[in-house]
Amino acid sequence: MALPEFRPPLIAHRGASASAPENTLAAIRLAREEGATWTEFDVKLTEDGVPILMHDDTLDRTTRGNGPVATAPWVYIQTLDAGGWFDKKFKNERVPHLAEALRCVLDCGLQLNLEIKPCPGRAQATAMVGLIETAKLWPHDKPPPLISSFDEEALATAAQLHPSWPRSLAFEEWREDWREVAARLGAKALTIDASLLMSERLPILAKSGLAILAFTVNDPTRAKELLSQGVSAVFCDNPKDMIRQLK
Repeated sequence: MALPEFRPPLIAHRGASASAPENTLAAIRLAREEGATWTEFDVKLTEDGVPILMHDDTLDRTTRGNGPVATAPWVYIQTLDAGGWFDKKFKNERVPHLAEALRCVLDCGLQLNLEIKPCPGRAQATAMVGLIETAKLWPHDKPPPLISSFDEEALATAAQLHPSWPRSLAFEEWREDWREVAARLGAKALTIDASLLMSERLPILAKSGLAILAFTVNDPTRAKELLSQGVSAVFCDNPKDMIRQLK
């Protein structure tokens, strides 16, 4: 299935994460308020296999908890403050269950980039639980989410479960085998660290037939440069400011 268009050509990175705590319902809602039509968030599993929104392998940076996500049960994680670290007005914002986040995305009318972000050794399980949960809630008449991951096993699992859902191979260190791996995984897109997108690489990538998505770009000048050279969309933390500058 073809990817929906990126208009405006940006994806809110973990929600509007410059103005709200990342990977929370508040950040998703704010992304929509700021004019984004796409948002991205990260999914991983708790100790007891519950899919939650979380980027790091540990709870320390974005909650008042601590320790590895993979050894923390959902009953503990759902008690944590996931917003006070960012700003006191977000105190008591919680770590969302994936189902809550999906409902929020749908209520906001957003398109979704669902990144499978497994803890070590949990790629297959994270992809399976994440996609099964998403398929239960995602409307059949709405374009499916873009499934991305840095983990090839996670993408291969996604391809087996929902072959028609678009996938994006992500990488933050340049890899010469990107074309072969993308073909093997049936990827429709590449999610690439913007620092790797030098001028000599962009024409080759742009001619690949894949959507090129650059992360994380908060400088409007750099965003305009990338978009003019064939990049389909940029991930940014501040949708409102970026949209204003791209007009």
